[in-house]
Amino acid sequence: MALTLPQDIIAVDHLKVVYPDGTLAVDNISFGVHAGEFFGFLGPNGAGKSTTIKTLTTLLQKTSGNVSVAGENLDRAPERIRRSIGVLSQDTVVDVDLTGRENLLLFGRLQHVPNEVLEKRVDELLKVVELEDAASKPAGRYSGGMRKRLDLASALVHEPKLLFLDEPTTGLDPQSRVALWEHLETINREKGVTIFLTTQYMEEADRLCQRIAIIDHGHLIGGGSPRELKAALGGETIELAFESPADRELMSRAAQILGTIDGLTHVSRSPSGLSANSPNAGRLISTVVTTLAKADIHPSALSVSSPTLDDVFLGLTGRRIRSEELDRKTTEPFLS
Repeated sequence: MALTLPQDIIAVDHLKVVYPDGTLAVDNISFGVHAGEFFGFLGPNGAGKSTTIKTLTTLLQKTSGNVSVAGENLDRAPERIRRSIGVLSQDTVVDVDLTGRENLLLFGRLQHVPNEVLEKRVDELLKVVELEDAASKPAGRYSGGMRKRLDLASALVHEPKLLFLDEPTTGLDPQSRVALWEHLETINREKGVTIFLTTQYMEEADRLCQRIAIIDHGHLIGGGSPRELKAALGGETIELAFESPADRELMSRAAQILGTIDGLTHVSRSPSGLSANSPNAGRLISTVVTTLAKADIHPSALSVSSPTLDDVFLGLTGRRIRSEELDRKTTEPFLS
């Protein structure tokens, strides 16, 4: 059981969610999120991220366990929870026929924001998400990034103390993604809004989150601050690029050979070839090149980098969050 503190705005104790067809989506997870925190919930597709967030936002009924959100019991006060939270999902929910301002006014009225407060609140939010100049244009004429920013403003119109983000930057171009990150950082830092973020983008979690939990196959397998997790991993990553990374037989032979070198761990596929971890990467480079050359395998490039959160995920699961698995390891669950 994970320890939670009095200031935890989310407290999850042995949450289990089983779908009607018998699929065990979330298996006995426990964690807490502190008030004012930017908290990340990481994992690949099908890991249980969206199931967890749907349960916490009262959209999905849990099977068992105890959960409190925004100081309210999930079973006894779902309506009060909904009034205290904002939700930004993968798909935008703006009305394309309404202007940006009209969208925010509509969402405000649906949230029962008093009229004397709503107009001022809408003006503030349009400024926060930098849509003042487009406020009178139909949302159907907005770009994808603009719609996502309008969606964010809609989720904030009733001034929630807790904001849930379910992979909010999926499908955005890099420039729009960074712009949304900046807005979220401002809301968390200046407004004190607690943010619960699910994502597959490790760089997103590394930049934004003060603490993260990693979920895989319905189990929590790691947790802590990004700095702590990377420091605990230790060592560096050796990346090997090949001219024919799609040659599965070649990649498999190279991976098997790398697995025989003392000091190399977690050999896996990367977009350009293979990667492996080592506490003494610099000293092993010549050994790696020589050993592969003896098997007539010649990388087109080799580089060494410091650990990333993707490497942390690899270390915990034996695979990268967004690439093919070659070397699966089993790990003991770690409940943050």
